[in-house]
Amino acid sequence: MSTHYAIEVDNLTMRYGDRVIQRDLSFGVQRGDIFVIMGGSGCGKSTLLKHLIGLIRPSAGRVLYAGQSFWDRNISERNRLLTKMGVLYQKGALWTSMTLAENVAMPIRQYTQRSEEEIREIVQYKLALVGLAGFGSYYPSEISGGMQKRAGLARAMALDPEILFFDEPSAGLDPLSSRLLDDLIVELNRSLGATVVVVTHELASIFAIATNSVFLDAESRTMTASGNPHELLTHSTDDKVIRFLTRGERGR
Repeated sequence: MSTHYAIEVDNLTMRYGDRVIQRDLSFGVQRGDIFVIMGGSGCGKSTLLKHLIGLIRPSAGRVLYAGQSFWDRNISERNRLLTKMGVLYQKGALWTSMTLAENVAMPIRQYTQRSEEEIREIVQYKLALVGLAGFGSYYPSEISGGMQKRAGLARAMALDPEILFFDEPSAGLDPLSSRLLDDLIVELNRSLGATVVVVTHELASIFAIATNSVFLDAESRTMTASGNPHELLTHSTDDKVIRFLTRGERGR
């Protein structure tokens, strides 16, 4: 197994009961990539993400970190690995009864022995990274949808993860907020060196941020293409991939 890969997916099959969602998925996410999981509605993008972060056990095949299957590790090793991941869910998933600072502080309190002073400093730093300096005392209901996504990102980064996962980060955002979030993802990838995995069907985001990708086809229920989306657009001979990448107005 290559040490260049942060994640390897090996012959993965995903199913709900007797229904196969996707089968025979094999690809690698290189360290430092912004890797996009793309495809049309209902193809299994979010289900694949749940497999990558250990929420669902594969029906067949493996998801490997550092060359070892996630599910072959004991529970303490799996939990330790999970602390190296940060997840931004589609709707931010902030605790509405907590301030932004309290939301970001929660995983630090839960998984570390940091002092309250250290936690405050970390929280301020993480909020500043996402452009929310001075908003720690605000509640989620008091800020915009785009700001909620950025607060969710600050919480996802609370434990300095090696890998960040995003589930449809642009969902529900206006075009300007979506673009600002894309820019932030790229900047964090460059400045922090984190590997980023993004589930999205938004063309503007795909062309703006992706360094690599995999395309899931709902009809054949398997991956039909992988690579940089710009290169796929130029060189792919798969009609479905081309149609997907040329919907409406392409890129920014």
